[in-house]
Formats: sequence, C-alpha cells, structure tokens
Amino acid sequence: MTLKCRACLLVLLLLSPLVSAQSFIVSDIRVEGLQRISAGSVFSAMPIAVGDVADDYSIRETARQLFYTGNFDDIRIGRDGDVLVIVVVERPSISAINIDGNKAIETEALLEGLKGAGLAVGQVFQRSTLEGMQLELQRQYVQQGRYDANIDTEVLPEPRNRVSVNIDVDEGTVASIKHINIVGNDVFEDEELLDTFELKTTNLLSFFRNDDKYAREKLSGDLETLTSYYMDRGYLQFSIDSTQVSVSPAKDEVFITANVTEGNKFTVGSVGLSGDLVLPEQDLMRFVFVGEGQTFSQQLVTSSEEYITRRLGNEGYNFAKVTGIPEVNEDEDTVDLKFFVDPGKRTYVRRISFTGNRRTEDAVMRREMRQMESAPASASAIEQSRIRLQRLGYFSEAKVETTEVPGHDDLIDVEFEVEEMSSGSIGASLGFAQAAGLIVGVNLQQNNFLGSGKQVGIGLNSSRFQDVYNFSYTNPYYTEDGVSRGFNVFFRSTDLAEVNVASYTTDTVGGSLNFGYPLSETQRLGFQFGLSNTKITAGRFAVQEIRASPRLLEGVDTFYESTRLDSGLYAGPEVIRPISELPEGALTIPSEPGFLDENGSEFLNWTITSSWSSSTLNRGQLATRGSAQSLSLEVSMPGSDLEFYKANYRGEIYFPITNRWVMHFRTQLGFGDGYGDTTELPFYQHFFGGGFGSVRGYEINTLGPRSSPPSIYDVTQPVTAVGEDGNPLEVGGPDGRQFGYVLNPATGLLDFQTIQNRRRPPPFGGNTKIEASAELLFPLPFIKDQRRLRTAFFLDAGNVFDTTCRRDQLNCFDIDASELRYSAGIGVTWISGFGPMTFAIAKPLNASDIDREEVFQFTLGRGF
Repeated sequence: MTLKCRACLLVLLLLSPLVSAQSFIVSDIRVEGLQRISAGSVFSAMPIAVGDVADDYSIRETARQLFYTGNFDDIRIGRDGDVLVIVVVERPSISAINIDGNKAIETEALLEGLKGAGLAVGQVFQRSTLEGMQLELQRQYVQQGRYDANIDTEVLPEPRNRVSVNIDVDEGTVASIKHINIVGNDVFEDEELLDTFELKTTNLLSFFRNDDKYAREKLSGDLETLTSYYMDRGYLQFSIDSTQVSVSPAKDEVFITANVTEGNKFTVGSVGLSGDLVLPEQDLMRFVFVGEGQTFSQQLVTSSEEYITRRLGNEGYNFAKVTGIPEVNEDEDTVDLKFFVDPGKRTYVRRISFTGNRRTEDAVMRREMRQMESAPASASAIEQSRIRLQRLGYFSEAKVETTEVPGHDDLIDVEFEVEEMSSGSIGASLGFAQAAGLIVGVNLQQNNFLGSGKQVGIGLNSSRFQDVYNFSYTNPYYTEDGVSRGFNVFFRSTDLAEVNVASYTTDTVGGSLNFGYPLSETQRLGFQFGLSNTKITAGRFAVQEIRASPRLLEGVDTFYESTRLDSGLYAGPEVIRPISELPEGALTIPSEPGFLDENGSEFLNWTITSSWSSSTLNRGQLATRGSAQSLSLEVSMPGSDLEFYKANYRGEIYFPITNRWVMHFRTQLGFGDGYGDTTELPFYQHFFGGGFGSVRGYEINTLGPRSSPPSIYDVTQPVTAVGEDGNPLEVGGPDGRQFGYVLNPATGLLDFQTIQNRRRPPPFGGNTKIEASAELLFPLPFIKDQRRLRTAFFLDAGNVFDTTCRRDQLNCFDIDASELRYSAGIGVTWISGFGPMTFAIAKPLNASDIDREEVFQFTLGRGF
C-alpha cells in the first residue's frame, strides 16, 4: 500500500464515528477543536478514561455526557490505533447583551432574569434558552396589559467564537379598561362592589392614578377584595365562578367580567375553643371577637386567630397555630365556630445577636433588651426590645427575625438588624462681621459618643461680643436598671454693648447635676440640681425694663452747663458747674424702676428642676407614630438672690392617615414668675418665640414683647470749661475736651432724649409662651429611602406674652388669643452626616407692623 493510501485510510479512520467497532483498551485520549474550554473540563465529563475498555456502549455514553454539558454544537469520536480521538465544535460564548426600548421593566431586572435562565455575559450561548426567554418576556408584558408588545432578538457573531445578543423591546401601550362587569350579584349594587376595586374604568383622575391600566396581579387582588367584602358581611358560601378578560381587536381596550354566586347570609351560632389550651380558657376567650348572634365576619375570625396566636407567643409558644373551624348549618343559615389551638412546644431563646451596628457597641443595644437569653421566648418582649432600639435615635430602622435552631424544636435565635444613622450634630464656623468682628465657633453634640450610648456635648464659641464655653455629659445607664446621671458646666460672657444694639452685659458661670429614674417602659422622672452666678452690667443704652431712665451716662464728665438761650446760641462764655451743685429737682425721676434697680446686678441662684416625660414614639428621630409628653418645673430655692419658678409643657402626637401620610400635632406651653422678694421672672430667664421649633416665618426669638427705648440726658458738644470768674477750669479728658449736660433754664431740669433703635426695639421676651402646630407629613416622590427625610405642610400658631407688662412697653400683652401669630408653609428635614438639616419656606398670615418676617429659614442640627 502506498504512503498516500495509508494516510487517507488514517484520516478516514480518525474522523469516522465508532458506531460499530471492536473493543479496545484506551492507551490515550486526544481532544481536538478546543478554543475556550479546557481539556480538563472535557475529561471530567467523560465516563471513560485511559486504561478503560472502549466499546459501543461507552463511546455512545461519552458522546451523550459531552453533549449534556451544553458546551458543544458537534462532537465526533474516532480511533487512532489505541488512542481515542475526540473532535469537538464549541458553542460560542456571550460577549455582550444589549437591551433597548424597555421602560416598564428596568434593564437590571431583565439582565437578572436572563442570568437566572443561563443567558449572561461569559456564559455559553444557547438559542433555545434565548427563545424561551423571549416568550417569557412577552408573557410578562401581556400580564401588564401590554398586549401589543413585541420582542425581537438578534445574534451577531464575533471573533474568537463569541456572539453578542441584541434584544429590541417594543413595549407597546397598556390597554385601558373599558368596562368591568359583575354578574350574579343581587345583594350589593355594582357601584358598591366596584368601589372596592383598585382597577377602574377610565375616568378624569386616571391620568394621575393610572388605575385604568389592566394588570393581572391587580385583578387578582381585586377579586380577593371582592371575596373578603362578601365574607365579612356574612356570605360564607360566596364564590367567584369564573372571570373573563377580553381584548379589543386593536388591543387597546380591556373588558373584564366576573361571574359570582352570593349564597345566603349566615349568623354565628356557638363559639368555643378546642385543642390544647395551655392558658385558661377565659384568658383566651378575651381575644375572640366573634359572638353568638352576630353576622359572620371572616375578618373578625382572622383577627381572633392572630390575637390568640400573639397571646400564646407572649408565653413562649412562638410556633402556635390557631385555626377557626366553621360548622355550617345550611337549614338555619348559622355557623358554629370552633377555634382549634395547637400551641406546639414552648420555645426558649438560645442566643440574641445584632447586625448592622458598625459604631454602636453590642452592650448599648443589649441593655435595651426586654427579652433575655435562656428565657421563654415572648413575642411581646421581643417586639418591645425592637421598639426600644428604634427609639434610641441611633438607628433609622430596627428589624427582628426569629429562627429555629437546627435539630431543636424548642429553641430559637433572635437576630436584630439595625441601620445606623447620624445620632448627633457637629458644626464649625469661622467668619467676620463688621459688628461682631472675628467669629470662631465649634459645636459638637453626640448622643451616642463613640458608640457607647453616652451623650456628650461640647461648645466653644468666641466673637468680639460673646464667649461661650460649655460641656455636658450624660450616662443613660448609670445603673443597670436604667437610672441616668449627667452633669453640665458652662461659662458665658456677653458684652452686647460692643455691637451697639445691646442693653446689658452678663458674665455667667454655673453647672448642674441631673438624675433620671425610669417609672415604666415609656415614662421617666428627672431631677436636676443647678448653681449659677450671674453678673449683669447695664450699658449706656440699657432699656428701661432693665434699668430705669432717664439717667446720667457713665463716663461723661460730671459737669453741667448752666447758661443757655432758647435759640440754642450761647451768650458769652459758657458757665460750667459740677453735677453735685445741680438745683434740687433738676433730675427727672423715672416712673417705673428697672429690674436691676430693684434687685441689684449680681445673682447667685440655687435651682432644682423636676421633670416627667413619657414617650411612645416609634423612633428617636423623625417619628411617624406614637406620642410624647414632657412636663418640667424649675424653682430657684429660697435663699437664692432671686426667687422664681418656670414651668414648661411639651406634647406631640402622630396620627398615621395612610402608610405614608401622617398628621403631626405639637404644642408647647410655658409660664414663669417670681415669688418671695422677687416680683417678676428675671428678664434673662424670659421665654422667646419665632423660628424653628416655634412659629416659622418669623425671625428667631422676635415674637412677643419688645423693650422700651432708654432715655439719656442731653450732652453738650465739647467745650472749653470756663468758671464764673472767666478763667478756664482745669478739667477734661486726655485730649483736653470737656462734655457736660444741659440745664434748661425754662424748666430748671436737665433735658433728656429717648434713644430709638435704628430698626425696631429689640425683643425682650415674656413670662408666658403658647405655641401649637399642625403638620401633614408626606413622602417626596422619587425618593426610595424616606427614613432620613421628612417633608411637611404646616400651620403654626403662637406668641409670647407677659402678665407684668410695663405701662408703656411696646407689643406687650397679657394672655390674649387674638394676639396669636399664625404662619403656613412647607418644610424639609434631612438627617445628614452632620446632623439634621432643615429648610422651611413660610408665610406669616397675620404679622403686625412690629413683627420681623423671614420667609426662608435654614438650620443645621435641629429638625422639626
């Protein structure tokens, strides 16, 4: 045989399938045609190996197993002597998947669905899978009412045995509902039943509600609602016999028909419990809301099942099952109810764990637990623990799951999952103002300091007119049973005379020690013991409420001018005399003394503050359910330099309207007064109103009484002092100039003038505060996570009053409802990494001429 013939025979033998061949022992296996798939993957899928006997069966099984991997389009098996030769043609891999035209279903969701079916970048391409997904996608669009949707696919070959898949989606339009018909109803009218449906025929509001677009899921929900409507009204045997959904030839209109059988109306006969009653029957019957003679209601039966199950769960039977079993008496149209109780085994908590708390220590969370490890698992204690975590204000959300311990039917693990958020605020400022000069400030308020659950506040603020330093610390768990202890020290020095708008200067140093005692899960009692020393210096332009006027100005030389013509011109040399030689009665006596005139200018006060608080809010920040109240009374103890008291009440409540809309009401009431030798509340303890947390739309602290402008005796221009003998007097300042007062020869009194504020008299506050607010909280569209964001329409009302108004004091009223100020607007609060950021746009509704309006307001570190 020639060499050429032998070569042809070898090729023929190699490429021909071994369908019918003699058995042989495989000495080697050679795989040809591989590009992307490794030879090891092929060998691992083969049932035959080197040294095995190859026969017809093993060859066919090898081909079948290799095809089963889905990696090959063609497989040929041949023999070269004792070498098994396998020639394969690989299927291409997917290099890219491009989807275009989809809007109703997001691209990410489509790619995820394709990946689950085996179509993803890098995987082996199979046309049958693509065709199946094309049909499934078409079906999903049909379920959304898009009957004219069309899906086109294109597979493009690429180098290195790869393909790209293009999917072109024509979603079409959602068919609108033209008619909904219920057939077989006699008891209730169509309109009454259709009002319960989410799906509606096209109406004026359909453009906004989109409720006339057919969707299979919505129809299923509406049919369940229809069944519940009848079952809750006694029609126990109600049934939906069939439903038909037809589409118009143009595929743009849908017609829905439901055929129903109402049946008879049933009333409840007897009601009882059966099964293993691990609790007294009287205890469980309290949670049965169905009574003899009532119209049967499936909703009440279901509620009874749920409440009995919860009651058993509170005793540790967390896997209890309660089933209401009706026994129908069709002759009398009555139904007897038996609630079968299967408590299961009593379960115990093996372990309590926490996840999501990156900053907060486990110990801080564990001390809020009302469910203990190794104790019977109580559903109410577990839920109360979750609520307490959420009320801390450290977490935007707290979830809990209970899981069975594998291999034990009486043990569970409790896992709390939290999502942390900012639990404090930090702020820094550096600036310059013409009046205040350089302003430097740092403020830190952290309610969960370093994750320890302790509250720390630091404030350092300095400017030309004010220096404030304070430090506060509170440990909410000073003792294991929840007694809190904290302290606060501060120093504040204010010289408002430096900005020419102030009435007084204060230097205050003080501190306080506070304790809190838990009364219940939701109530606390607090006590605070404080000591402060305040020194007040009335400036040149102190208002009359602080220091009576007219008065001589400090720093002006103590001389007066005794000669002056009515024209204001001087006849000859001025005659200057000492103030001590003023004629009797030349000084005008003020009508009312100021606070400092009566009480002095330095006060050492000991105060005791008692407080009560109650909170059932579901969150520590941006609550949406529950209520909170606080009442406090601060009393300056007898023996202090000033004797006074201040009472404060705060209250708020949330009423959910829907799952996302909430009504919020709040109020604040305050009153203070003096007692003993102190006739009024000290002015530096006054209440102020306006701004965030008060009545928005008005400048902060500007509502209520204003101060009375001071009066000062007229000061002459600088003159050269001359005595009666005509010789100059040796008086004056460093520059040799002399200032004096003017004695009016017509009246015999020193002339004085009132110093008006350039804008409006500064606010003075009052001893009574009344505020209230109503807010409609609503979610912002397109924002998925609403837990850190709050938006609200609001109506605010309030003002500051004073029961000891001075005779000529501006804008000062005793408590008067007609003097309440109102505003309305919209506000947004965002819990950022630096604390709450709050914006508000408000319009005052009845501002007076003296009120200061502020339409746009912003603050960092305080929410509403």
